[in-house]
Amino acid sequence: MISTAIGLLIGGLVGAGCWWLTSDAFGVDALARTNYRGAPVVTGVGILIPVTVVLVVAAGRLVIAADDVIVSWDRLAAGTFVAAAGFCLLGLFDDVAGVGQSGGFRGHVASLRHGRVSSGMLKLVGGAAVGILTVSVLQQDNGTVVGLLRDGATVALAANLGNLFDRAPGRATKFTATLFVVLAAVAATSWLFVPAVAVGAGVGLLAPDLREKAMLGDAGSNVMGAMCGIAALVAFPAAPARWIVLAVLVGFNLLSEAVSFSAVIDAVAPLRWFDRLGSQRR
Repeated sequence: MISTAIGLLIGGLVGAGCWWLTSDAFGVDALARTNYRGAPVVTGVGILIPVTVVLVVAAGRLVIAADDVIVSWDRLAAGTFVAAAGFCLLGLFDDVAGVGQSGGFRGHVASLRHGRVSSGMLKLVGGAAVGILTVSVLQQDNGTVVGLLRDGATVALAANLGNLFDRAPGRATKFTATLFVVLAAVAATSWLFVPAVAVGAGVGLLAPDLREKAMLGDAGSNVMGAMCGIAALVAFPAAPARWIVLAVLVGFNLLSEAVSFSAVIDAVAPLRWFDRLGSQRR
């Protein structure tokens, strides 16, 4: 757990530093949005999460002797980057190209009926592939095709769940970071250092998010969710437990088609307080 905390801290510092250095670069029309209050805001800053992962992992590899091959470290770093970069790329495309498109699974299916593939559908299919590749690299699939599909779906659905919380300033970061910490505590292993760096980077971007200057966008919320998926696989290595985790994720994703998570959060006082903590919403 100590290594996870260190990863969160390092990721937070580097992520915040990346925003401080690059914030002006996000002031382009393609990333300009208007938030729920009609205020101008930039989206897609979640791209700084995989950037942070690369910087920290590269620095860490330099610290480790070049001839000292640590298979577990390299595998963890590679798998985490596959998830971070893959889901970020798909999310960023949706941030830029998905403006005005119908949301939710129903909207994506409706687009297919009209002969169009929405950016969300591309993200859905691509996310499944990224999830499978992530699990394959991490070798968290128990060595079976069924395990690979199950665990790949877990990572992909967790990524989508992170996106479902991206409906208010700071919400996706708060809820995914909290879930990650809980899962890391259950896992009680140093194996989550690199995913912790990614989550820490998201937390490092929380300040401009809460100030309504920037949004993680799908580029960031998907990555934050995916890290929770990886943490869940590490926390629950037994096959029966992983099936339960997958069932829970399927349930929440399906529930989002019929229930507004925002309405539920606003209706439950502790959740509402946590959701609005530090934000300009009252």
